[in-house]
Amino acid sequence: QVQLVESGGGLVQAGDSLRLSCAASGRTTSSYSMGWFRQAPGKERGFVAAISSGGRNTNYANSVKGRFTISRDNAKNTVYLQMNSLKPEDTAVYYCAATWRYMLPTTTTGTYDFWGQGTQVTVSS
Repeated sequence: QVQLVESGGGLVQAGDSLRLSCAASGRTTSSYSMGWFRQAPGKERGFVAAISSGGRNTNYANSVKGRFTISRDNAKNTVYLQMNSLKPEDTAVYYCAATWRYMLPTTTTGTYDFWGQGTQVTVSS
C-alpha cells in the first residue's frame, strides 16, 4: 500500500507562488499515475493536474493551464505542484492522489486509489 502526505500549503497573496509537495511511503511511486485535486467549501472535489507514471505525460484543468506545473521525482518518491500567479479562486484544500490501475494522467476522482489528507491553500486578494 501507499501512504501520501501533502505539505507546502499556506496563506498567500494574489499573484504569489506556492509549491506543494506530496511524499509517498510504502511502495515506490514509479509505477503509479499521480494527480492533484482540490475542494473548496460547498463544492465537489475537482481535478487540477495529473502526471503519468514515467513523468513524461501531464494533464491540466483549463483553469490552471499556464500557471501550475506538476512534476515528479521518482527517486525521492515525491510529486510536486508548482503554483504561480495564484488567484483567490484557487483557495481550496489540495489533495494528492495515486492510482495503480491507470498509467496515464487520468482526471476523475474515481480512477484514484490512494489519497493524502490534504493541505489548505488560501489566496487573499
